[in-house]
Amino acid sequence: MSVESWSLDTLVEEYKQHQRRTRGLREPTLRSYERLVRRFVRAALGEDPIDPACLSSSHVIGFVAAMRGRFSPGSMKAVGTALRSFFRFLRVEGLCEERLEAAIPRVAHWRLSGLPRCLSDEQLERVLASLEASGPCGHRDRAIVVCLASLGLRPGEVADLRLEDIDWRGGSVLLRERKTRRGAVVPLPRRAGRAIVAYLREERPTTGERRVFVQHLGVRRGRPLSSNAVSAVVVRALGRAQIEPPVAGAYVFRHTLASRMVRRGASLKEVADMLGHRSLDTAAIYAKLDLAALREVALPWPELTR
Repeated sequence: MSVESWSLDTLVEEYKQHQRRTRGLREPTLRSYERLVRRFVRAALGEDPIDPACLSSSHVIGFVAAMRGRFSPGSMKAVGTALRSFFRFLRVEGLCEERLEAAIPRVAHWRLSGLPRCLSDEQLERVLASLEASGPCGHRDRAIVVCLASLGLRPGEVADLRLEDIDWRGGSVLLRERKTRRGAVVPLPRRAGRAIVAYLREERPTTGERRVFVQHLGVRRGRPLSSNAVSAVVVRALGRAQIEPPVAGAYVFRHTLASRMVRRGASLKEVADMLGHRSLDTAAIYAKLDLAALREVALPWPELTR
């Protein structure tokens, strides 16, 4: 392909195809990478047509420095990962010979340096109470928030939940595919079961759709909700309850569930299994909330003698 024929859209599509083919990345991950790559290329090379061979280390350093003012240290790790994969793609395809990934500056970030950010029990109850009379989608939105808060589901897992995935007699929910690419069966808490039943009986539109949660209004009435729509439900619920969440979006409920589990004596293995984490390291930050265990390992403060 000649230099003149490269547009940002074409380049990004080639990059995504390469990542699917060589790394088997899922679409949500690719969309996240795409947003960062588009932002970088536009900042470095401007409008179409673009020549990837013109990219330089100064472009990389300038972009990462600009992002540091907008992203948290943890999020900057994702920026670096996306850029590295893009730069390797360029080199493999012969579009840029320079090893640009070596120019990505390190951002200081100490793993597990903070505390889990979650809602208090009082805040959680305020959110649920705010959904009792929230309009024509009240039962649906309440069921979504209860599923997020009591099952620790990701937005996409809520959106993908099907009617046949709920075992009412056994009191469990089948999650067909989690982030680990494996399915799981998790217990269905009574509160979540009642919220879903109320939605199905009293509010869900008549539709042949097998997804549990569907659109209620407009031309898409009866069509399944997307993960973005699930996240939008959370944003509206938090705003209605006048709560400024410590974590933006639906993930605040995953952190809240994990924190509550640890405080009630659950092991990190149980937390990791509930949240669908493949490694215990991912759940290690919640160990900071196990005050009883921390007291056991704390060293006595040395006595000072004159």
